[in-house]
Amino acid sequence: MPMLNASKLYSLLLTTYGEPRWWSDDPYTVMFQAVLVQNTAWENVEKTSASIGENLNPETIYALSQEELERLIKPCGFFKAKARTIRALTEWYGRYNCSREKTESKTMNELREELLSIKGIGEETADVILVYAFYRPSFIVDAYTRRFLRRFGYSFQNDEEIRKFFTSLLSADAKDYGYFHWLLLDHGKTYCRKKPLCSFCPLIRLCKQKED
Repeated sequence: MPMLNASKLYSLLLTTYGEPRWWSDDPYTVMFQAVLVQNTAWENVEKTSASIGENLNPETIYALSQEELERLIKPCGFFKAKARTIRALTEWYGRYNCSREKTESKTMNELREELLSIKGIGEETADVILVYAFYRPSFIVDAYTRRFLRRFGYSFQNDEEIRKFFTSLLSADAKDYGYFHWLLLDHGKTYCRKKPLCSFCPLIRLCKQKED
């Protein structure tokens, strides 16, 4: 079976899994969780966010001392570094009056460069924030995406080639990019793990590295 282009692959995943959830409608929740989820399980992020509850907002987080913030996010690991990043990210968002609408004065690339200038914000986290917090079409490439493509027979030299593969046929739409990323993430966590569950995978017919 020939390999599918990005558009057909997206349609296949949507047909297989249905429309996925959105990360959050609150931009600061997305930013906060995007930092916490680095190198930890999503369950830890959800528990930490739930413990904060309705107080998960820039004002509350920024008012905490460094030690208080570290203690709050400790279950997510690397808490000292993540606390510094969260504080810096909160300060950055404050320059836009903590308003999604205020960020619209900047182009996507300008916002991306500003985010990447914050220590602890790499390309994946910056793209997550752009897509889910600010509804900007910056396609997210992560470990799950790379693994999926490799196992399904696609060959790319770097993340930029991967990004071009996805964006060349898809319209530049943050909603589609966000859904596509979440579908790849769910598939990777459910079936296409480091040790894959090939016998249960609904896409096994397309896989080039399936295990017996």
